[in-house]
Amino acid sequence: MYFNVDDNYSTERTNMVNEQIKARGISNNKLISALLKIPRHEFVPKEYRRYSYYDGPLPIGEDQTISQPYIVVLMTELLDLKRGEKVLEIGTGCGYQTAILCELGCEVYTIEIIERLGITAKKLLDKLGYKNICFKIGDGYKGWEEKSPFDAIIVTASPHVLPKPLVNQLKTGGRMVIPIKEEYQELKLIIKKETGLITKRITPVRFVPMTGEAEKAV
Repeated sequence: MYFNVDDNYSTERTNMVNEQIKARGISNNKLISALLKIPRHEFVPKEYRRYSYYDGPLPIGEDQTISQPYIVVLMTELLDLKRGEKVLEIGTGCGYQTAILCELGCEVYTIEIIERLGITAKKLLDKLGYKNICFKIGDGYKGWEEKSPFDAIIVTASPHVLPKPLVNQLKTGGRMVIPIKEEYQELKLIIKKETGLITKRITPVRFVPMTGEAEKAV
């Protein structure tokens, strides 16, 4: 992609990759290349920009956050994405995760329930030159049925139960990574097989809650 932005953060970005990503055992070269390329600071509000490459989440407005870099990478790696795969992202947020999916060569469909965030993310991603994205303002719990099925689904907000519409929109053999809050929030990898779902428990996490229809599904 062509980045028409000022970038004074290349050293911070390199340090982030070395100290937060490689040091935690992530060695996926395509992911690492994407992290080194994408100007994460462009996705962070100006008042927090100096913390853009900090090892933790940051506010982006509307009581939402940009996730810790390692968690973004972990979720992406769990999906085991291949170039050309069709991916549904639930929760566009600031668009940083969206950019990573694009850099991996995926066909990206992204939904954001908060209109202001969705519009702002689209403007930034357009500015950065990304073309392989379809945007939607709407309730991510319901997915995007008319664009389904998807090879992979990534969910960046936490429901209390696994959303049935998302399961239905996942291809057989498809993967979904999602933080689900039961007794506590836990990141889970869901693999859809002909015989049913395989669920792998990954790690405790802290995400903003999923709103909209998800609030009724408890």
